[in-house]
Amino acid sequence: MDSSNALGDYLRARRELVRPEDAGISSGGLRRVPGLRREEVATLAGISADYYLRLEQGRDRNPSLQVLEALARVLRLDADATAYMIGLTRARRRAPARPERVPQSIRELMDGWPAHPAYVQDRFGELLAVNSLAAALSPNYAPGINLLRAVFLDPAERELRSDWEELTEDGVAALRSHAGADVDDPRLTALVGELSVRSDRFRELWGRHDVQPKRGRITKLRHPQVGDLELRSDKLTIGGTEGLILVVFHAEPGSRDAELLGILGSLSVPGGAPREEPARRSADDRPERGGAPGG
Repeated sequence: MDSSNALGDYLRARRELVRPEDAGISSGGLRRVPGLRREEVATLAGISADYYLRLEQGRDRNPSLQVLEALARVLRLDADATAYMIGLTRARRRAPARPERVPQSIRELMDGWPAHPAYVQDRFGELLAVNSLAAALSPNYAPGINLLRAVFLDPAERELRSDWEELTEDGVAALRSHAGADVDDPRLTALVGELSVRSDRFRELWGRHDVQPKRGRITKLRHPQVGDLELRSDKLTIGGTEGLILVVFHAEPGSRDAELLGILGSLSVPGGAPREEPARRSADDRPERGGAPGG
């Protein structure tokens, strides 16, 4: 990955996804490029074609907020994507000096949820703490596993996920959103590089530059022990940390899914506090699991 022209790369990717007819432009005749032409974006945004070219080429990296908002309207960006684009022109976020630790209070909270699978992950998808019921959902719910890597590279994880297509879209969009302009982070560079080489699906999604912060969703699983499960999940940012997220699953009360989740809990080995990785290991030190490095 190269952050030297992050804004230009983003503008180009999003411009190619806008259909001319959606922008009120006739798509008749031969068009050599997908989406909108540079001069069309410039005209619709009320700026000169030369200035827009300089933005895409990285020769001007300090556009005004007014220009960015005009471009966001033309490129049909939602609020999250607009905030992300604006962030690309601002100072990059510094990575924490040391690995994040899960607060003791959060681990105790997770331990008190015997009926709710829960885990904590960092902004790059690495799991830091997992309670016993979450571990029963998937072997890849384990401290030290990068969940995004597992979802893309582990065939067993893909088989588990009935909603794999949607899940991968959401996961890549969330990774880009949480990384922001900090694309030089070594961990992010290594993860994106590996997945781009090993997964055509990831490479396609990453190239779209979709942005979406982690939000609650319906997770659909084909569990080998209890069958089909449909669980709600909520993503909660943990205050006082550098982007740690608590993910909690729950079934609709009184539903068949709640019954199956209870059965799964009775089958899982009762444990104490959620497992937590004692210290971050390098990628070379992590054993391969289920065909996915570290996953």
